[in-house]
Amino acid sequence: MDLGIAGRKAIVCASSRGLGKACAAALAEAGCEVVINGRDEARLQATAMEIAKATGAKVIPVAADVASPDGQQALLSACPEPDILVNNNAGPPVRDFRELTRQQMLDGVTANMIVAVELLQKVIGPMTERKFGRIVNITSGSVKMPLAGLDLSSGARAGLTAFLAGVARSVADRNVTINNLLPGAFHTDRARTMLGRLAEKRGTTAEQVAAERIATIPARRFGDPPEFGAACTFLCSAQAGYITGQNLLIDGGAFPGAF
Repeated sequence: MDLGIAGRKAIVCASSRGLGKACAAALAEAGCEVVINGRDEARLQATAMEIAKATGAKVIPVAADVASPDGQQALLSACPEPDILVNNNAGPPVRDFRELTRQQMLDGVTANMIVAVELLQKVIGPMTERKFGRIVNITSGSVKMPLAGLDLSSGARAGLTAFLAGVARSVADRNVTINNLLPGAFHTDRARTMLGRLAEKRGTTAEQVAAERIATIPARRFGDPPEFGAACTFLCSAQAGYITGQNLLIDGGAFPGAF
């Protein structure tokens, strides 16, 4: 399928690895010029070279903290009027809610809600004027099925979901869509780190913890990041203009609901 976005310009936040990287790679394969972002300069440069070599696309690495005003400005200097914005940011670590300080809660809401809104504020005007825009927010399956220990992440991302639900409807007539991707368990560095910490806490192995988690997933496996990237790229395509304000779970069937 021709996704109709060859030549479009995309910003993908937090994309030097993991699901962000998978989204950037899939958009580059679809013919987009992609700005990728991360804080580790060496990793970011390596990712840019890898994606460019695999796809032939123009890939622009921007080393910056997307949560900071300077970091956001750096992204928009590299791509002043993106056609596509993929919001992504690392979530807070697993922590008992009783241990959270006020500052930790504020930092979590900033990283997983406010930053996405700030970037959207900066790009939505030109998108509506051009009558094309695709915004995808990578949130979490925990928005629909909260997990103990990830309460701050769940709350902040659920706040973003509610905040943008009305915004999505307000720009739909200008061919600008806003959707959310809700990942479940995927093969990523963050997931491996979380499994390792949980295994250490339980006094067992990461392999055992992973097997227990897989047993709760109807697909009986973790997701592969390229699967996630492909879904993101379709939501960014010309053909997805009638899909907006939606939350797409990609979790192998782990959420046990019909809606």
